[in-house]
Amino acid sequence: MNRRSLLALLASAPIGARLSGGGAAAQAAQPSHPLAGPWAAYKAAHLDPSGRIVDRLQSEASHSEGQGYAMTIAALMGDEDAFRLMYRWTEDNLAIRDDALLAWRWLPDAADPVPDPNNATDGDLFYAWALNHAASAFAAPDLRERAAATVADIERLCIVDFPGQDGAFLMLPASFGFATETGFVINPSYYMLKAMTELGAAFGAGRLSTSATNGDVLLAEIARHGPMPDWIEVTEAGLLKSDAFSLNSGYEALRVPLWMVWSGHAAHPAVLSAARARAAVDLPDGHAATVLDYDTGAVLETSPSSGYRAIEALTLCAAMREEGSTMPAFDAAQPYYPATLQLFASLAQIETLPECFPI
Repeated sequence: MNRRSLLALLASAPIGARLSGGGAAAQAAQPSHPLAGPWAAYKAAHLDPSGRIVDRLQSEASHSEGQGYAMTIAALMGDEDAFRLMYRWTEDNLAIRDDALLAWRWLPDAADPVPDPNNATDGDLFYAWALNHAASAFAAPDLRERAAATVADIERLCIVDFPGQDGAFLMLPASFGFATETGFVINPSYYMLKAMTELGAAFGAGRLSTSATNGDVLLAEIARHGPMPDWIEVTEAGLLKSDAFSLNSGYEALRVPLWMVWSGHAAHPAVLSAARARAAVDLPDGHAATVLDYDTGAVLETSPSSGYRAIEALTLCAAMREEGSTMPAFDAAQPYYPATLQLFASLAQIETLPECFPI
């Protein structure tokens, strides 16, 4: 399908449509698993023997996000050795707060490796999700207890009343630093609805479950205004540009359509908006758009990393509702972040959109 035909199809799609989809159960890391090879290559490239995922583009740092991401993959792949290795490092180095949440970043060459003890809610969310999966996969009830404590403190410290909406909740990016005089700044890509819903059900976490429901509606509303922004302020009067954070649709926001597809919402307005935005621009061969200007939709940055191209291909396939996608082969040489997102994109495709198999 050419770009003009795709744009016509997307323009005709109902912006409020939903496509239901179910997730598959966690699988053991059998040699025949389609991701066994990519997962082994990923570990060789990005997992330090100490148990930390290394972000070489960010001063060799490790983040709660990276630990939670990779531990989720390990649990879903049935890789207990890798999971335990990462779990021990995370507990020893990031679980330093007075609550059950993690410090968001660890710097290997700093006098104080954790200069900022604030958390990152998406890192905590994926950490709890990984722990809960691992508790079942590895018959380890202690991991479930740790997940429960994390979920409880996400609810207690990172979920607030939605401005102007009785009984609705908003999930903040961290426990501190995102309240404004008029509302709260949020990161839409922190809303991984599948993880929020599953954890809410597993632990009777009503505020987290309601936040997922409210977040689904909120992200649909944001998507109606244009490309999904990296950050936006939510106020009683509506959505506002944050003075302190970028409104552009960049490396944060590109996760939103991936999370929606994996959560079974392949026809969510956020997916359709992302597909429209990417179908409307011309890119160099073998590149994906990684940063779009919020106001104009112009491409500000591109990347050849296969992880970003995988998300773009999955998004377009979800929007077109056709068989087959242009999801590329896994490239272990790409940086940690797109490499991780590519594994997630493959898991999402396998679990929720089998018709989008790579061709």
